[in-house]
Amino acid sequence: MSVHSHRADSPRVVRIALVTLSDTRTEDTDGTGKAARALVAEAGHTLVDYRILSDDAAGIAAHVRALASNDTADIVITAGGTGITARDTTYEALVGLFDRTLPGFGELFRSLSYAELGPAAMLSRALAGTIGKTLLFCCPGSEGAVRLALTKLILPEAGHLVREARR
Repeated sequence: MSVHSHRADSPRVVRIALVTLSDTRTEDTDGTGKAARALVAEAGHTLVDYRILSDDAAGIAAHVRALASNDTADIVITAGGTGITARDTTYEALVGLFDRTLPGFGELFRSLSYAELGPAAMLSRALAGTIGKTLLFCCPGSEGAVRLALTKLILPEAGHLVREARR
């Protein structure tokens, strides 16, 4: 089967959960979360959960594991904590949860980021994979980074990704 026939046989609407990881943002100040929610709605998908969690590895892992284990979301997208500072714990918190990794996401994200930011793109530890049949995408926390990931990579393939993860 070709990628075109896979897309034709894919769900048109998927369930998406968004998680902003920050010690300082609130729902009022979370521009990244607002932008992501708007993009998900514009794409016609269903937002099933939105949270702001502190940069606490155990809490992050527990929340994402719960979303995946109770079949709440087809796709979970985190924003924040993918850098290299001591408080950036998303990578360590979540990489061990993956059943399968999607290295192409991080590679493509950094390549697209490089076109915009130059060599600073290497500081991102964006990653993706599956936890059971749930897809998880871990993005940097800036609004620009989340817009890039959603518009160029995740949303255009959302149905196809979900179709493949369910097989």
